[in-house]
Amino acid sequence: MNLIDILILGIAACLIGFIKHPIWRKYLTLAVSTLFLFLFQPASPIRHLVFWLPLGTLTITTLSWFFLKFFKEVNLKQTFGTLVIPLLIVLIFLADRYLGFIPKIDIIQIPQFYGPIIFILVLSLIAFLSLRLKQSRSTLVISILIIILIFLKSPLLSNYLSLVLRGFNGQATANASALDFRWLGFSYIAFRIIHAARERQLGKLQGISLADYINYVIFFPSLAAGPIDKLDHFTREVNQPFTLTWDAFGDGANRIILGIFKKFILADGLALMAINNSNSLQIHSTGWLWFALYAYSLQIYFDFSGYTDVAIGLALWMGIRLPENFSTPYLKPNLTQFWNNWHMTLTQWFRSYVFNPLTRFLRSRGKPLPVYLVILTTQLVTMVLIGLWHGITINFILWGAWHGIGLFIHNRWSNRINPRLQDWATTATRQRLLAISSGFLTFNYVTLGWTFFTLNNPQLTWQVLQRLVGVG
Repeated sequence: MNLIDILILGIAACLIGFIKHPIWRKYLTLAVSTLFLFLFQPASPIRHLVFWLPLGTLTITTLSWFFLKFFKEVNLKQTFGTLVIPLLIVLIFLADRYLGFIPKIDIIQIPQFYGPIIFILVLSLIAFLSLRLKQSRSTLVISILIIILIFLKSPLLSNYLSLVLRGFNGQATANASALDFRWLGFSYIAFRIIHAARERQLGKLQGISLADYINYVIFFPSLAAGPIDKLDHFTREVNQPFTLTWDAFGDGANRIILGIFKKFILADGLALMAINNSNSLQIHSTGWLWFALYAYSLQIYFDFSGYTDVAIGLALWMGIRLPENFSTPYLKPNLTQFWNNWHMTLTQWFRSYVFNPLTRFLRSRGKPLPVYLVILTTQLVTMVLIGLWHGITINFILWGAWHGIGLFIHNRWSNRINPRLQDWATTATRQRLLAISSGFLTFNYVTLGWTFFTLNNPQLTWQVLQRLVGVG
């Protein structure tokens, strides 16, 4: 998003906040979120893809509600009223192919009218038939989403998908690239739906209306970059009475201005100095290489937390408190606390659906593993999966392993050495020295790990790491 996009979304958020009737507020939120899906979808050289991907998001979201059976009996009037809104927007896009009354839509490359209409009719039939299901199909929904994520996150599979789609459209396959297939916010969309499916599977969620569910999945302030809210929390927030007041406006404006400053002043300024694939071998001084790496470490924080602040601020104007995602992570004294305060909603998601279940499984086996091996396995698996969530490439696997090993070392260190350090730190000076040195080591460990994240070639990463310690 750029500043103009934030301004447009801010106006929309304010208009929604001024609406007192909760139903109309939900419907307008749904309409804006649907428009956001289409108008902010990244461009692609594959013909019509920028139309089909948002339609795919709406399809997966809507069908997952039916398959997860968040209802005992369908309220036909309410459900139909919800479905009409995105359907009308899709029809407006299709009609504009022939009428051309909205200039912005020309970018979307609208396909022929009959294709999407047949697609929508087939989906309507599937949704109708799913009403006959006696139980939710959580496992099916989760499996489909994981398969899609694997295709999107793997450059090899994405490139193959680009070849197939280009061939289907009669386009040149020689130019196929994994970058051709970029799906707006799907990583977050998939994790929200998987959360809903898993909680439904455990019997913790039911009675969620279709409007609340779609708004939760594609909520426009947090669609592209999080945070990942929980469905029950979002539903409570969206159903509370709310009218935008000056105090609420001020709270939201402060977060948005802070986010804009972080993203467009600090992060974009640091990006000019930060290490990347292009300049990493052009920096010959070890000192300047560390400077560029520190710049990247700060850039990625201000960029990501800045977008989070904007999302939280926009949501505040609509009466919805999204969860915090960052809490001064670089000032924490150890790696465990860093991950408890960096991208917190993602960390909590993996803790709930990977780390804790895997720990219980390993400890409940007939022949339980040693405690240290359970800790090493769960932390490595969790962190490598977090790396793979960013992309199925060797550099993200190494980045995840770097943090998994670091967390294991910290765990062992805390059990054996930390009590002695606490006995030593009996004065305020010693406590301050311990806190500063711990924070310094943690920040530098995290910063070194960013080399795996930003440099996509392991050989290049190894060369940079050697030069950072004065070798090579």
